[in-house]
Amino acid sequence: MAMLIEELIKSIEMWLKLIKKPQEYIDPNLDPVLLVPGVAGSILNAVDKKTGRTERVWVRILGADHEFCDKLWCRFDPSTGKTTNLDPDTSIEVPEDRYGLHAIDNLDPDMIMGSDCVYYYHDMIVEMLSWGYQEGKTLFGFGYDFRQSNRLQETMECFAQKLESIHTASGGKKINIISHSMGGLLVKCFMALHSDIFEKYVKNWIAIAAPFQGAPGYITSSLLNGTSFVHGWEERFFISKWSMHQLLIECPSIYELMGCPDFHWEHAPLLEIWKEKSNSNGESSVVLESYSPLEAVSVYELALSNNKVTYNGEKISLPFNLELLKWANKTREILCHAKVPDKVKFYNIYGTNYETPHSVCYGSQNAPISDLQQLPFLQSNYVSVDGDGTVPTESAKADGLKAEARVGVPGDHRGIICDRHVFRVIKHWLRADHDPYYNPINDYVILPTSFDIERHREKGLDVTSLREEWEIVSESQDGEENADSGKTKVGSISVSHVGADNTTWEEAQATVIVHHKSEGKQHVELNAMSVSARA
Repeated sequence: MAMLIEELIKSIEMWLKLIKKPQEYIDPNLDPVLLVPGVAGSILNAVDKKTGRTERVWVRILGADHEFCDKLWCRFDPSTGKTTNLDPDTSIEVPEDRYGLHAIDNLDPDMIMGSDCVYYYHDMIVEMLSWGYQEGKTLFGFGYDFRQSNRLQETMECFAQKLESIHTASGGKKINIISHSMGGLLVKCFMALHSDIFEKYVKNWIAIAAPFQGAPGYITSSLLNGTSFVHGWEERFFISKWSMHQLLIECPSIYELMGCPDFHWEHAPLLEIWKEKSNSNGESSVVLESYSPLEAVSVYELALSNNKVTYNGEKISLPFNLELLKWANKTREILCHAKVPDKVKFYNIYGTNYETPHSVCYGSQNAPISDLQQLPFLQSNYVSVDGDGTVPTESAKADGLKAEARVGVPGDHRGIICDRHVFRVIKHWLRADHDPYYNPINDYVILPTSFDIERHREKGLDVTSLREEWEIVSESQDGEENADSGKTKVGSISVSHVGADNTTWEEAQATVIVHHKSEGKQHVELNAMSVSARA
């Protein structure tokens, strides 16, 4: 959402007294919440086995690429299902500070400028603390080595221990789990493998932007070309796509995120390659070849057959790993058989309104591919579908579970866990047993009834329009009953901003309609629009 329209809506909410000055508040009646991040969403520390020295290797900006390659590059061991470091003297640990929250909050605490690019659950933690949650009593985090399989026995044991410790710390209360992205697959694996423990300790599970059927476009390009986790100026100081590529090729978790070949996709994800072919007469032609998820495996094998890295002077082959693929296929079987226990409620929030890579295409009719081993060095093009920019909506919705509700929210993959509307939905579900929207400080109840946002580009301008509606339920206050109380109130507000260099500008306007109170309820309508331009 455009910045001005966000600020404008906050101003209106303040006017409506929906937001008050933050006050320290702890609600002792809340059930505990455990936050589970997705891939790359946990701080990882490298521990020197000889000296005990610890240093953060994920995430860091200064010296990032060197330390990443030195400490995190790994090889998969099919006998254990675990990926182990190339450096035998280094072990990887996840910090447990702040009851696990430190590892999933700000992934680089040393970063000052642009720190929001390494925020993970930071905004949600701050928001939940304002609802009355307390670190170590009702709010916890579960960071993990995201290179590993989502069903690795070691990770499953740690998760079981975490649930037990939270249950004890909260005085025997059942736990609400909130997972994001790949964290949803980890939780689902645990639920499938240890349903008795899950039912014993868990009350609700809320999955956000989970790639239940994979993230086909994103993973295909990651396996062939690598990926970047930050963009803009920070990317120049961070880990190169090539270095990341060499890690991902040996990560079980990445293979487990490949597009599910057995899922009945509305539009099947494809790997497409423009190829130049010659016939027996020596005449050449250009054809577009398409490969299904199963057929694409042969392409990965050939494209990565000569992939090598040099580590401590030794050349190590890192081809597409068929043993990893077998392991991932077994993980998918386990996920397919998962069921939500009778006493647990499951909710699903998925992202929409963003172009999301689905099929991946290399080459063009004018520049065909003659050698598949060129693919790791080429830029791909995408055929996109609706989603959050990473996970297709179709994949995130297809959880295969009995859900209490599934809600689509316009938002990108990372931004969705900072979204105001998502916060409201989560707050509703977490308070399901006792006035879900009651705020003891402000003494009101908010019932969001409608939310819609659209973005489009028109005549070189970026246009964002938003419509939101609420029901406000509250007791009558002194002075509230007056001659105007039965009238509908209409107000408007507008703001504008011009960039310091005069190359950008943005203008936003909103109209709010507050209907008269009827039977203790007051209906509020908000219509807002912003227009921005860049030179």
